[in-house]
Amino acid sequence: MYNTQKLKLLRKEKGLTIYDMAKQLAITPSFYSQIETKKRRLFYDTAVRICTVINVRPDQVFYSNTKSS
Repeated sequence: MYNTQKLKLLRKEKGLTIYDMAKQLAITPSFYSQIETKKRRLFYDTAVRICTVINVRPDQVFYSNTKSS
């Protein structure tokens, strides 16, 4: 599972909105929002593209050693 709080924090640290992310990922803002809230399944290719947009390693977002994320 990925850490939604960390994903949101990293996006905001880069000064990006949900709309910015969606545009760069070529998806709808609603779709991206659902990824951030775990209402939509996140596929590998989208995860890699998200990391590219926010310029981080995948393990910084998609690996969590806590069960609450």
